[in-house]
Amino acid sequence: MSEQNGKLYLIPTRLGDNAPLEVLPISIKKIIESVDEYIVENEKTARRFIKKVSSKKKQAILKIHLLNKFTQESEIPSYLNSCLEGKKIGLLSEAGCPGVADPGAEIVKLAHQKNIQVVPLVGPSSILLALMSSGMNGQHFTFKGYLPIDKSQRKKTLKQLERISFQENQAQIFIETPYRNNKMLEDICTSLHPDTRVCVACDLTLASEYIKTKTVKAWKKEHIDLHKRPAIFIIQKN
Repeated sequence: MSEQNGKLYLIPTRLGDNAPLEVLPISIKKIIESVDEYIVENEKTARRFIKKVSSKKKQAILKIHLLNKFTQESEIPSYLNSCLEGKKIGLLSEAGCPGVADPGAEIVKLAHQKNIQVVPLVGPSSILLALMSSGMNGQHFTFKGYLPIDKSQRKKTLKQLERISFQENQAQIFIETPYRNNKMLEDICTSLHPDTRVCVACDLTLASEYIKTKTVKAWKKEHIDLHKRPAIFIIQKN
């Protein structure tokens, strides 16, 4: 690794609108105070987060690169030019850890190709927090991301994941767009075996945090509104 290259810091953010240093270590503050260039999904929320963590940092000196669905692929390689000049760059996720269910993975891949040191920092991951608190298999699990939007395909996928969880003793973790959470739980309850365990973990690290693991049979009797609440779903059939 070239000693002249700078470093790419993977900077976790909070999962909601709580005070950053309630859920993030002081090391995050120290790094943000020393880094002036960032790769982010949304400039407005990134600047707000940086200001919350380090109120004395001057916003005018920040150099921001956008990495989202509107970013041209041809732009991305230049984002790490400062690292090649020996400077530091911070990669910020919109929520949680960069590179995990996050477009930042492309930047990390590029950093390795360019022989730039990647430095992951400690912070909350909703996926791991949900798994930790689910009571399901934390030694054998898989994260499936988003399931199909089409109802019949989604139910078919849920049944496939249930079968795999039973055959492999493997926890199956997935997410949904927050405004479709209630529909997801409904499809889980109508598609899976009554004894299959289901964990719903939403609003993690917030005052409204809700984490419950129950059988499908028990969830059918539960009435909870998950609408627009960031949630993780985990299923496992034993």
